[in-house]
Amino acid sequence: MNRYSAFLAGLGLFLVAGAALGGAAKAQSQAETQAPSQDAALSRDANRAFLENNARQPGVNVRPSGLQYRILRSGYGKRPGPRDTVSCYYRGALINGKVFDATEPGFPASFTVNGVIRGWTEALELMRVGDRWQLVIPSGLGYGERGAGANIPPGQTLVFEIELLGVAEATPEKPSEKDQGPGGSGAQD
Repeated sequence: MNRYSAFLAGLGLFLVAGAALGGAAKAQSQAETQAPSQDAALSRDANRAFLENNARQPGVNVRPSGLQYRILRSGYGKRPGPRDTVSCYYRGALINGKVFDATEPGFPASFTVNGVIRGWTEALELMRVGDRWQLVIPSGLGYGERGAGANIPPGQTLVFEIELLGVAEATPEKPSEKDQGPGGSGAQD
């Protein structure tokens, strides 16, 4: 009976310790999940102050939409259109410096220009192949009040560095029969 009692006591201790550790891990996980939205450095006031301060920095251009950009290196290549696919390197961070996404050297990302957040679309249509820009994108041109997963809380200004490497033109749309005129040949009489 002594062995059995010792076993039960040990098992009870193991279960109590496991529950305590599990509870601590759960609390830590919740704190990590909630931390970005509770970070004072990411408050609405902090985002507004960041945008105002950045707009006053030398070399920063502010578009009517609120998009801010600074040219780090000028390229002289093609400028993409809204349906074109671009290849680029990028790094995206919150205003507190936390990087939420980035490409790896040698592995650029490809996107359709009009298939990304509005701030990127606006900037990409201004850029030329070879350009490297810093973008500061207000929340309304980014992910807005919905945020993006656990990494981008709602209402965040986004800071990107983008290097435009290439542009692949969109394939032209085939004209429909009604656009081709009588007989569908496209020829005019």
